[in-house]
Amino acid sequence: METVLVIVALIFIAFLALGAYATVKVVGAAKRGVDRTVGQARRAVEDTTLRARSFAQPGTASELAQLRLKLRTSMRATQDSLHARVGEDVTLKESLGLFERLSAHGHELDSELKRLETEPDKARVAALLPELKARTEQITASADALRHAARDRASRFAGDDLDSLRVQIDLEAGALRHWTTEDGPQATPRGAEGAGTVQEPAPPAITPPGVRPVYPWQKKPRPESTT
Repeated sequence: METVLVIVALIFIAFLALGAYATVKVVGAAKRGVDRTVGQARRAVEDTTLRARSFAQPGTASELAQLRLKLRTSMRATQDSLHARVGEDVTLKESLGLFERLSAHGHELDSELKRLETEPDKARVAALLPELKARTEQITASADALRHAARDRASRFAGDDLDSLRVQIDLEAGALRHWTTEDGPQATPRGAEGAGTVQEPAPPAITPPGVRPVYPWQKKPRPESTT
């Protein structure tokens, strides 16, 4: 009896542990989903604010906003493109590693541009703009090159697979239309069984002894009278 109680207690504890683990997993997944949604909403708000600044505030403020918007747009597009294709093409993992290194420089530049938005010395900001533009152009050009190369690679693979599939289909279509053999008579196409006339078997080449051949145009002999 004590053994049964111990087993029941162990099963109950196992169920509790399993329930707690499942709860933690569900809560963690929900938290990640909320964080992802909040992050996307925050990025959307920041992008909208940068677009407004690039048009509404002339001078250095507008140029800084344009640089940040260009940098963020290029980096985000490349990141989404690589992550979407790396599951189908494992060779893109190296490209993804290079992009992570490039992202470190992109984050550093974006933080610097953001700090300069509140810099009161506009003359100093104007002096730094040429170098900031050059860095932005260098980073976005590298990000664009990775994204375009990944896209071209995927298009090339899709084109090669489509060409191979077309060749296989052409071969199969030719085989389906090949209704005759080299030595035998013409075969009946698929699905046409019973649609045409049935050929009668050919008569034997040699008539057996004592048997006269009967032809379809001959009249049947009259039976002899018994009277």
